Amino acid sequence: MICYASYTGNRRNLAALKAHGWRLLVSRSKPRMVEGFARIAADNGAWSDYQAGRPFDEAAFERFLDWLPVTPDWLVLPDIVAGGLRSLDLSVRYLNRCAAVAPLVLLAVQDDIEPADVSSLVGPGVGIFLGGSTGWKRATMAHWGRFCAERGLYYHVGRVNSIKRISQAIAAGATSVDGSSASRYAVNLPKLAYAARQSDLWCGEDV
Repeated sequence: MICYASYTGNRRNLAALKAHGWRLLVSRSKPRMVEGFARIAADNGAWSDYQAGRPFDEAAFERFLDWLPVTPDWLVLPDIVAGGLRSLDLSVRYLNRCAAVAPLVLLAVQDDIEPADVSSLVGPGVGIFLGGSTGWKRATMAHWGRFCAERGLYYHVGRVNSIKRISQAIAAGATSVDGSSASRYAVNLPKLAYAARQSDLWCGEDV
């Protein structure tokens, strides 16, 4: 499974991420240089807006698209955390714009979105990003994994910061995950990296 780590200014941790083959997730909320990482993914910054209690900043997102220094592996379409169909409407509005920037765009599914709501939108260039509230994500991870497997879609699970969550993502068939734990605490990286190379052997263990 492919692992992306949130940006960190800690040089030691960046070097450790590179040594373990992790890729970098750059965010609209804190755009930084890519620090020599050949492979990156691009996050739309919606989570930071949500935490700050403000609506999605579309103007800042447009500036982020213009800023991207390299072509990302994938780009998350604008979304509204736990926003249901309102989030989907926002994502669809940006579909063509984002597809012109990245070879793969990911549609963030949020609380109350069902596979039937997105089945006509996904395909070779449009995958699934499992977002939403923590409880909803945990409850629907395997469900969305089956949906993606049946259609051969790229499947990413966001905010994965423990061995237990990595194990669940692997068991659900995730193509990739991202998290901040490995960026902030290099001591956790060997365990997380090892878990990401396994099947579901680590279920029940947590960091």
